[in-house]
Order: sequence, then C-alpha cells, then structure tokens
Amino acid sequence: MTSKLVSLAAGIALSLSAGSVYAELQTETVDYTVNGETFTGYMAWNDSDQGKRPGVLVVHEWWGHNEFARDQAEKLAAAGYTAFALDMYGEGKVTDHPKEAQAFMKEATGDPDVLQARFAAAMEQLRGHSTVDDDLIAAQGYCFGGAVVLNMARLGMDLDGVVSYHGSLGSPITPEPGDITARIQVYTGGADQMVPADQVGSFVTSMQQAEADFSVTSFPGVLHSFMNPGADAIAEEHDMPVGYDKDAAERSWEGTMRFYQEIFTR
Repeated sequence: MTSKLVSLAAGIALSLSAGSVYAELQTETVDYTVNGETFTGYMAWNDSDQGKRPGVLVVHEWWGHNEFARDQAEKLAAAGYTAFALDMYGEGKVTDHPKEAQAFMKEATGDPDVLQARFAAAMEQLRGHSTVDDDLIAAQGYCFGGAVVLNMARLGMDLDGVVSYHGSLGSPITPEPGDITARIQVYTGGADQMVPADQVGSFVTSMQQAEADFSVTSFPGVLHSFMNPGADAIAEEHDMPVGYDKDAAERSWEGTMRFYQEIFTR
C-alpha cells in the first residue's frame, strides 16, 4: 500500500509539474490592420520570466503564416524572448502549393512601400506587448522571410539585428555606408539552387561596401529550406530542390541564440 501511494503521489507531482511548465508558455492570436487590410499574427512568450525582455519578429516562408512560423515563435519564447510571428500576406493567405505561394509572394513584394508598411505594423504590435522592451527588437526570417528581414535592414529600420535562414540575398536596394544599423547574420546552404554562390558573393560585396556588421555561414551540400522539418515532404510532393538538414538547422539556431545574447546585452 505504501509503495502504491508513493507511486501515485509521484505521478500526480509529475503531472502537476508538466502542467505548470506547459502553462508558462503563453500564446495569442493577434488581428491587426494595415491600410485597411486585416492581418493575423501569433504572439508567444513565457509568463514565468519576470520583467520586460527583447522581442523578435518571425517572418514566414513563401507559404505564408503557417504552423512552422508559429513553432519558431514558440521556440523563441522558450528561450526567453517574446516573439511575434507576423503575417506578410494578409486575409489568411497560406498555402502548400508552390504556384500559389509564388503568387502570394509576388503580390506582397510588388510595392516595396507596402512591404515595409506591413513589417512596420507588425513591429509595432510586438513593441506594444506588455512583456517587451521596445528598445530591444530583432527579426528573423525563412526563405521569403529571410529576404524580407534583410531588406528591412537595408532600409535602415530600427532593429538591433536580423537573421536570414536560406533567404534570397539579392535586392534592388543598394545601401550606402551608415544606412544599415542592424547587425546581420545569414545562414545559407552551399547546395541551395535558389541562392547560388554568385548571389552569396554579390551579397558579401554589397554588405562590405555598405560597411555593415554581418556574417555569412554556408553549409556544404545543404539545400534550400534546411530549417524546416517539412521540407523533405515538400520536395517529394512538388519535385522541388529543398530539404531539411538537422545539423545545419541546429547549428543555425545555436548561432542565433548566441547572436541575440550579444546584441541584446547592453
């Protein structure tokens, strides 16, 4: 009887512990408007952390604001940040088909001012959250989102840092010395057909000419979308040159966490 009671008590304690840990992660769906159009983002934070902390914007792949983007926000919350997975497309535009994704991306990037306005509106949502120190803001993006955060840095937006994962590195924006105030990290695949070596080289040259504080990490043999565990299924279904790489994904995340510790330490 005693052993049974001990086992029961231990089981209850474990359940309570697991429940309390789960309760620490808070999430909220946030609707906001930009130029009369509705957008839906996803805020994540840990309510066991005391006081204000840095905020990180998460910009989705070209598929739209999907589960992967929200998962990244939750990972950031677990690491001690408040994260906002924003929506660059609006009206619930999300897909798993490349043709639709390309159309969504083309519409969003057609007017650079519109793109910047959508990003800025999401940044204000993050800055206004009760847990966020609005002087400490970074942004990270994947694929399409990686290109977005790099362009926001090129435009001189008030960001402490940006991180691009397998994002396009080309841009019509040519920053001058002093334009870029954010520190930049880029993670790219050495076998990424969508971000070839000449594009990486041009990016390095442009950043050097702009006198930006940046770094580029290239993983040999790694394909596009290496951060997304669902990339292999996408490759098989749509015959796309993409693929998840566990090692590259983990090393990129670890590097990002070190990067944030550096830029947010004042």
